[in-house]
Amino acid sequence: MRAESQLDTPVASARNLVELLLQQAQSPAKVAASRKTGGRWEDVTWGHILEEVKALSAGLLALGLKPGERVAVFADTSLQWVVCDLAISAAQAITVPIYASNTPDEVRYILNHSEASFVFVDHDEKTPKQAGRATRLRQKLAESPSVRKVILFEGSPSGDMELTLEALVIRGREAHAARPESFDERARAMGPDDVCCIVYTSGTTGDPKGVMLTHGNWSYEALAVKRISVMLPSDSVMMFLPMAHSFGQVVKAAWLSMGFRMVFAESTEKLMDNLMETHPTVLPAVPRVFEKVFSKVVADGTAEPGVKGRLVRWAFALFDEYVEAKNQGREPHMVGLALARKLVFSKVRAKLDAKLGGNLRLFVSGGAPLSRKIAYFFELLGYRVLEGYGLTETSAASFVNPPERIKLGTVGPPLPGTDVRIAQDGEILIRGPGVMKGYYKNPESTAEVLEPDGWFHSGDIGEVDVDGYLRITDRKKDIIVTSGGKNISPQNIENMLKTHPLISQAVVHGDKRKYLVALVTVSEEPARKLLTEKGKTPGSYAELGRQPELQAAVQEILDKVNAELPSYSTLKRFAVIESDFSQESGELTPSLKVKRKHVSQKYKSVLDGLYEKGDLAD
Repeated sequence: MRAESQLDTPVASARNLVELLLQQAQSPAKVAASRKTGGRWEDVTWGHILEEVKALSAGLLALGLKPGERVAVFADTSLQWVVCDLAISAAQAITVPIYASNTPDEVRYILNHSEASFVFVDHDEKTPKQAGRATRLRQKLAESPSVRKVILFEGSPSGDMELTLEALVIRGREAHAARPESFDERARAMGPDDVCCIVYTSGTTGDPKGVMLTHGNWSYEALAVKRISVMLPSDSVMMFLPMAHSFGQVVKAAWLSMGFRMVFAESTEKLMDNLMETHPTVLPAVPRVFEKVFSKVVADGTAEPGVKGRLVRWAFALFDEYVEAKNQGREPHMVGLALARKLVFSKVRAKLDAKLGGNLRLFVSGGAPLSRKIAYFFELLGYRVLEGYGLTETSAASFVNPPERIKLGTVGPPLPGTDVRIAQDGEILIRGPGVMKGYYKNPESTAEVLEPDGWFHSGDIGEVDVDGYLRITDRKKDIIVTSGGKNISPQNIENMLKTHPLISQAVVHGDKRKYLVALVTVSEEPARKLLTEKGKTPGSYAELGRQPELQAAVQEILDKVNAELPSYSTLKRFAVIESDFSQESGELTPSLKVKRKHVSQKYKSVLDGLYEKGDLAD
């Protein structure tokens, strides 16, 4: 099956993102962004950003940067990150984003594979589980021979190889003043087929691949997103997504195209505080954020004592019935639910509004599938959640639900100018101006996924409905085939498990086995609360999962999930892992996706044990 966009490809009024910046800066006094400095929020104009980009790009050229060379940015999301990114493009070079959470070895791999000439790094503040980024970078510089200079956002240089950002900007201002016309000349010289950035995949199935995305890719994304009005020029958009992820990059492109105000969060940890302080209208986020909000609301509400707690539990029981009806394609007609909206869910909405700043008109969800139950929850509260879909290889956004025509459970129709085709095995194929140029230094892998006529093989399984909306059902490589020949989508089951506040992570296993089992990790706060209420004294995290009371609670969750599944896809056994998954311990990618292969290998003995306890029927 094939579906094509009903709209024509947008007219490309800008060939690269630097030209879009120049267009926005024609109103130099207009506010472009807000950031917190010295404990206070400050507005930054488009004119100021352009001047910073001009100086920094000239400074890079003065250091000897040549067109086409790679420059890495190893930093947390900030306005300075974006300025560096645009300056690299304005110097006709290629940006290589590195996740702020990457380990020293991951940093070394990306630097060496991309052969980066320069590296920007923000600071050296320690994280709970890792050394500061400057330290992590310095640990591997001797093993990264292509790097000629490190540029520090903050702190003092350590040796001749390092330079402060301030010093580079001063040098760049002098160079730009000597020949200011060169900036516009470079902007005009960049064509749509020139590589803008190399974004490395998360590496769920091996070493990360460097996805080459062009100026044409991002110019298309910028104008296509503008065309469908997901965001508006009048919006204030909260930005906390990592700029090493293509979702963050497409929001940046939309910002340059539409000129809305971008609010840069101080950090993910301070996101809720920053939302209350700045009152944004749009929040792009990954499903993990929505899962945590849902779990927090359920855990706090159902734990209320007395009548209030009973009322909340009654309301969420009705919500479960509502979700079941929706999933079965029935329109719920529940008098009780209307009462629950008035007595409970209206109050939940009011509390969330206060925590989210009071002005949010919509959420944009991307980066991974959003649980349908959680989508229904936000819909029930009256929020609009636009789920979209794309891959790094398609410049993030290939499909998105239109704000006025949302279909929950789908990722929307293709963007204007993008085509979709469903292969015979159910794989989603995508063709359009957002598709990558290829994998850097990897023509073999490029040929495996990109056909000569431009069709990209996504690796995802899905279907297109009569309205042209795409529904994702699973990852092609993740589908479990039991020894009985049943094809099962593990991701759907995992998402069902994670809607329960007690469950933090879940991995379903059972390929070539007689039945399915699950590895789960628990959310520490709800687990401790549960045990305390049962008269137990919670110990370490590792000890939580051994408690019979917690094991019984997890089994109860599995029983509820199993009741909604066909018999062949029910979970027969489970194990609670003694530590939550994390990037540092290897189970999660920087974008918080589970590395299935790594988890299966790391916990092989645990999984084998679940099948050695005695045979069970299929």
